[in-house]
Amino acid sequence: MRTAHSALLVAALTATVWCHPAPAPTVEVVTRPGEPPGFTAALSTAAIERTTHIVTYDGTYRPIPYPGGDVPDGLGVCTDVVVRAYRALGIDLQREVHEEMSAHFRAFPQRWGLPGPDPNIDHRRVPNLQVFFARRGEALAITSDPADYQPGDIVTWDLGSLPHIGIVVDRRSGDGRRFMVVHNIGRGPRLEDCLFDFPVTGHYRYYGSFAGRGP
Repeated sequence: MRTAHSALLVAALTATVWCHPAPAPTVEVVTRPGEPPGFTAALSTAAIERTTHIVTYDGTYRPIPYPGGDVPDGLGVCTDVVVRAYRALGIDLQREVHEEMSAHFRAFPQRWGLPGPDPNIDHRRVPNLQVFFARRGEALAITSDPADYQPGDIVTWDLGSLPHIGIVVDRRSGDGRRFMVVHNIGRGPRLEDCLFDFPVTGHYRYYGSFAGRGP
């Protein structure tokens, strides 16, 4: 049975202008200060690889193993794109979010009425990832300047009552003015030029324990 979240997403998207697919060549990757060597290229590659998977949008609650657990590869939501891309780099957001929530549960949103952390679902919720990335990574300025959004950044949006998340990757838009995004807005993982198609609600960088591993 599909969740109410999934049903609301489908309804919201029927009244939304879709993102604009626009293939673009890979651009040169510039290592940012403090960034582990190779991180941006590795995360971009891992995210873009996700677009080769056929995924049905399904946020149904499912018991999964811990750590390293995942729902079936053919199912997922926007958060699963992020979780799976990071996991290809050896970074398990399921484990890391659970450990952070176990230590600081009240710092995370309390909107689901849970008495404590749940490693089956916590890392698959956008609001939890927003708090996690801000606490354990870096929360960056939300601006309207595309130059501020670099490959390897995580961005969240408001779809009109529904939160959304994606990864900025090292491909430019067709006009060369923006980096593109890998996300799943309901049609499976896509590489699209949609950075400013929806109101941006969060902007983050998170390197985790990256040590040069890539997909």
